[in-house]
Parts: sequence; structure tokens; C-alpha cells
Amino acid sequence: MRTERLDHGVTRTEAPNGLVVLTEAMPALRSAAAGFWVRTASAHEAPDKMGVSHLLEHMVFKGTEKRSAHDIALALESRGGALDAYTGRDHTTYQARILDADIPLAVDVLTDLVRRPQLRDDDVTKERQVVIEEIAMVEDNPDDLVFDLHAGTMWPEHSYGYRILGTRDTVGALGTADLRALHGRAYHPKHMLFAAAGRVDHDAILALLAEQGWFDLASGPERPTIGAPASFAPKERRIARDSAQVHMVLGSATFPYKDTRRHALSLLTTIFGGGMSSRLFQKVREELGLAYTVYAFSSYHQVSGMSGVYVGTSGATAEQALDVIKGEYARLSSGSLTEAELASARQQVKGQMVLALEGPTSRMYRIAGLELYGERYRSIDETISEIDAVTPEQVAAVAREFFDPARQTVVWLGPN
Repeated sequence: MRTERLDHGVTRTEAPNGLVVLTEAMPALRSAAAGFWVRTASAHEAPDKMGVSHLLEHMVFKGTEKRSAHDIALALESRGGALDAYTGRDHTTYQARILDADIPLAVDVLTDLVRRPQLRDDDVTKERQVVIEEIAMVEDNPDDLVFDLHAGTMWPEHSYGYRILGTRDTVGALGTADLRALHGRAYHPKHMLFAAAGRVDHDAILALLAEQGWFDLASGPERPTIGAPASFAPKERRIARDSAQVHMVLGSATFPYKDTRRHALSLLTTIFGGGMSSRLFQKVREELGLAYTVYAFSSYHQVSGMSGVYVGTSGATAEQALDVIKGEYARLSSGSLTEAELASARQQVKGQMVLALEGPTSRMYRIAGLELYGERYRSIDETISEIDAVTPEQVAAVAREFFDPARQTVVWLGPN
């Protein structure tokens, strides 16, 4: 095994079978966060299997070779800890938050979940219905649903446009064989990494994983790849729905996580709609009173990303709100940034990052994310220096390319 002692208590080991183990020691704590990441999720699915990654994530909690669903629920919760999982577009994650004394138990439970799920037919039948209820819950929340509709409109022929939960039809058609096939090809060391942060010892973690047989497993098949989305012309889509508000997302595709322009886009997003002092909040809410909620956001994936705006407003003011937001897009893309705005955004982004990294869970996510997206490890101080080094010219170039109002795909969900 090849082990690297990185900066600030971060250690990385890569086993011969491909499993990567990352830890960040935070010795002042009495707790830890730990988890497995699987490099397969919704973006790797076929259209008719949409939602299979998410259904499998549910199903591993229904029982393993040595634990019932009730045993799994009690294992860490009875110790004051928590067990959770989520499916994204690029990765599926299983994680635990525990006291440092319970790290061995957490590794055992997490290994049991990802390695030895029973995947019984009767459990699949019940859990399919649970996921269909989850889909119904999203459909009843237009401020959630509009994001799924926007992704599908912006990426109509790419798996980034798929719904992570799947649809009623695709989930209803999934069976045990589909789950077993996904588990058999994706849940292998070459496709996975383990990350932990908090009061952890790297060598002790390696010993626990060795006890669970992780380093004795075959590496598994090659990792799946995702092609970059094709370019599509921006469009506006209006979907009629009987609701009190129009829920609207404007946005465009940008670039993957690894792109060096990520910090410039983060600064732009903050200036545009990143808080109460942002342009959108001040214009749309404070000055014109058109919305209670309006904000800008950015997200990054393996082979693409997006930048956008959400607003919820009444049907009577929706057209005005759309025009105002497009006007703010135009102002930003035409070079209206000031040095004062940029300086304030720098401090805001840095402060939010540092505050967010005060706990072990966020540290665990950070070290895992760098590995998953193929970035070299950077200390927090180095990241702060990179943010400080972003020039006004770099920010302006990103604004010109991605904030042109004509570039934005708009999805409108609500009363016509």
C-alpha cells in the first residue's frame, strides 16, 4: 500500500486493489465522521433504469447477512451517533457520525451495508413504494420540483438531466435483478473510497478496514465514465400548475469541479445572489418587493456544472421578476463589478468556507471531494490564498461567458 502524509493531519493511502483511504486528524474533538463513497450514481444510469442507484441506496438499509433493518437503525443511534446516505449525480455516499470510541462499530456497520445487503424481493416491493412516495413528496413541493425540471430542460439528452429519484414509471419497473446487477458491477474497491475526519488515527483506520477484508477483495471492473453534455440552445419552458406562486429557475451550464475558474464563479455567485447584501436580494426583494426568496447558486459535477438563480413570486409579478433578474444578469455580464463588491465577496466566501469546516463531517466531505474530482490536496490556507489571487479580469471573463441573459435556460412552474 502507498501512504502519503499530507499537510495539516491529512493522510492518504491507496491499496493495490484501488481502494483509497483518506483521514484528517482533529485531535481536539471527541467525535468523528466516516463514510464510503461509491463512484457510481444517477449520471451512470440508462434512461429506463433511472433511479436505480437511489433505490439501491435505500435497499442496503433493509438488512444484511448479519443485521436486520432494525439492528441497522439501532446500531449507531443507540450510541448517540447517526447513520445516513445519499445519492447524487456522480457519487453515492454512506456515512456515519459517531463518538471517537465508536469508530470500530461504524466501520463494521458501514462495511456491512455496502458489502453485504440482502436485497430481498419482498423488501424491494415495499421500498419501491417508499421511493414513489418520496417522488410524490417532491412533486408536491414546486420549489424542489422546478430544479429537476430545469436540469431536464438544460440537459435533455444527458444523464445529468435525469431525476436522481427516478420517475414513477422507471422506479416501478425496477426489480431485485437490477439492484443486484448494479451492486455487482459498482460496489468494488476500485470504485470506492473511504474518508474519515475527527479524532481519528489513520493507521488504526487501516487496521479496521483490513479486519473487514477490504484489502483482500478483488479490485473490480473499470470505473464507469460519463461523456460531457452536448451544447444545446437556451430555451424558456413554462409549465402550468395550480399554485400560489410561480417558481422559476434560470441557469446555464458552466464547467466541471476541477476547472480553475471555480473560485471566480463562486465570487460572482456571492455578489449576484449569495445573501442579503447581494444584488438580487437588494433589487428583487428589498427595493421592488417582488419575492420573499431569491438567490443565486452554482454546482459542479464530474464533467460539467451549472450556475443559476431561483425565485418564487406571485403570478402577477412573475414577468416583472423575470425581467428584473435578466436585467441584473445583463449588468453583471457587461462589466459592472466594483472593487468594493469583489473585496466583500472574497471575505464572505472565505468566511463561509472556514466556518463550514469547523466540524468533522464537513472536513470528511472536503477531503473526499478533492479525491473524487481528481484534485490535489490543498490546505485551507492555500485555498484562501487562491481565492485572494482571483483577479477582477478573471471574474469579469467568467461573467461575460456565463451570465449573459441570452444564455440562460428558464423554467417557470406555476399559474399561467
